[in-house]
Amino acid sequence: MISTARRLLAVLLLTASAGTACAAETPATTGTAAKITLRVGDQKAGSQALLKAAGLLEGTDYTITWAQFTSGPPLLEAVNAGAVDVGGVGNTPPVFAAAAGSKIKVVAAYQQNLAGASIVVPGSSAITAPAQLKGKKVAVAKGSSAHYHLLSVLRKEGLTFADIQPQYLQPADALAAFSGGTVDAWAIWDPFTSQVSIQHDARLLVDGNGYVNGLNFQVAAPSAVEGKEAALRDFLTRLAKARAWSVNHKAEWAKVWAQETGLPQEVADAAVDNAVSTPIVIDDAVVTSEQEMADAFSAEGLIPGTLKFADFVDQRFNDVVSAQ
Repeated sequence: MISTARRLLAVLLLTASAGTACAAETPATTGTAAKITLRVGDQKAGSQALLKAAGLLEGTDYTITWAQFTSGPPLLEAVNAGAVDVGGVGNTPPVFAAAAGSKIKVVAAYQQNLAGASIVVPGSSAITAPAQLKGKKVAVAKGSSAHYHLLSVLRKEGLTFADIQPQYLQPADALAAFSGGTVDAWAIWDPFTSQVSIQHDARLLVDGNGYVNGLNFQVAAPSAVEGKEAALRDFLTRLAKARAWSVNHKAEWAKVWAQETGLPQEVADAAVDNAVSTPIVIDDAVVTSEQEMADAFSAEGLIPGTLKFADFVDQRFNDVVSAQ
C-alpha cells in the first residue's frame, strides 16, 4: 500500500502540474464569485472537454484550474486532501471515499446510458458468459464504477471476489495488461470500452444493463461548498447545460473529444453514444441506490464497516438541473 503521505504528495504534484483554463478574473462585486479560483478535478474526455465543446468554458467571473486524474478514486483523494475543490466521478468512488471517512459532499448527479459500463474479453477468448469468469484474472480499477459493476455481475452468478483473481489496475495499466494477454477480462467504462474494442479486438461480455444504476456525480470538498458556493453553482449550471447540449449534439461533442484526448475519431464517435448523460436531481431514489451499493460492498468486505450515504450528500444545488 502506498502511504497516505506519498499519496498526498502525488496528488499535490499532479495538481501543481495541471493545465489552467478559463476566464480572466474581474474586479470583485457584491454577490459574485469574482477573484475566486475553482480547482476542478477531471478525467479523460471529462468536464473540461465537454464545456469547451458546448461553448461554455469561457466567460466566468472566477478562474478555473484543471487537474487530470486517471479515475475517480485518486480524484477524490485529492478532494479530501484539499488539493481539488470539485470533480466528476462515477457511482462507486464516493462510496469508497465515504467509507474511508473522507471529507466530501456529492453536489450533482447525472444519469448515463447503462451500456457505458462493460466487461470485455479478448476477441479470441473462450469466455462467453459471466459465470465463466470464475478463477479468471479480471482487471478493474479499485473503487471505480467498474468495481461495482464487476461485483454486481459476480453476485448475480452466485460468485464473490474470492472466486476470481482481481487485478487492481488503473486504466492505462489495465489496457497494457489486456492487450498483452496477461488478464482474461477487463471491467471498464467508455471511452476505454470503445478504444479496446476498436483497437484491440475486445469483445463485450456484458454491459451495465441489469447491473448498475448508471449514475455519475460531481463531488466537492465541504470547504468549497461553503466558501465558494457561487462559483460552484455557476460551474454546475454550466455543466448541466453542457450535458443537455451533448445529448443532441453528439457529432460536435465527439469531434472535440477526439481533439482533446488524442483518440481516433472513430473511437470518440463510438464512445459518445454511451458517454452522454442527463442531469438529474439528487433525490431519495439516488441516495437509496447508492446506499444499496455501499451495503453490497460492505457485505463483501470490500469496504470497512457500514456507512450512511445520505451524510455525504448536499442537495442545495438541485435547482441547477432546472436551469439547464
